[in-house]
Amino acid sequence: MRVTLNVNGAPHVVDLWEGASLLQVLREELHMWGSKNACEQGECGSCSVLLDGALVCSCLVLAAGCEGSPVVTVEGLADDPISRVVEKELVEAGGVQCGFCTPGFVVAMTDLLRRFPDAGESELKTALAGNLCRCTGYVRILEAWRRARVQLA
Repeated sequence: MRVTLNVNGAPHVVDLWEGASLLQVLREELHMWGSKNACEQGECGSCSVLLDGALVCSCLVLAAGCEGSPVVTVEGLADDPISRVVEKELVEAGGVQCGFCTPGFVVAMTDLLRRFPDAGESELKTALAGNLCRCTGYVRILEAWRRARVQLA
């Protein structure tokens, strides 16, 4: 089936299998490697994207159902000023180790800071509940959040 996906503000016409996930299309057809393929069950957050402005696990979304809806990946946040601060603070706080989970955290934290700039640590923990990290123990990720909030205040 042929669909047109609006990814990071650009239209992409792709031929896909009806059962293909958005994650599969992003990585295999559009070569956007930022969203990671880890659990394929919506448990880890490594494939997080914004779909119609809502944070979703792209592994759980059928690509065919995204026609007409804007999709923003971590690549699409490259020039976003909030995302740039989040990325910088994750690096400086040591919240990036192996880096596999980092794109999902960047998308989730950027989304939360954009929607709720005054959100506290409790709201952050709720917002990040779907993101798993095996390396950092989350302490440095939370520190990056605190630093980003100060930078963006």
